[in-house]
Amino acid sequence: MGLQSTFHAPHGGADFLGWRKTRLGGTEIVYDDGVARRMVWRVATDDPSEARIADALRVAVTSLRVVPTLYDELKKRAIAIERVAG
Repeated sequence: MGLQSTFHAPHGGADFLGWRKTRLGGTEIVYDDGVARRMVWRVATDDPSEARIADALRVAVTSLRVVPTLYDELKKRAIAIERVAG
C-alpha cells in the first residue's frame, strides 16, 4: 500500500496539505488555504522519511491552525524545512 501524499481538512475548510517529489528528486511540502494563501517548503533534511512527513501532514491538516501545527509536527519529527514560495 502506498503512502498518502495529499490531505484535505475535515472541518469544512478548504485547507490542503501535500508533499511531492521534484524533478531533481527533492521533496516539497505544499499548503493552500483555498482562498488566498499558497506556501511551498523544501524539505532540507537529508534522506527524509516519507512516512514521517505524511504523519506530520495528517495531524496538521486536522487542526484549526494548520500552518502553526505543521511547523510543530515537523519539528517533533526532526524534519527541517525552508520556505521557497508564498
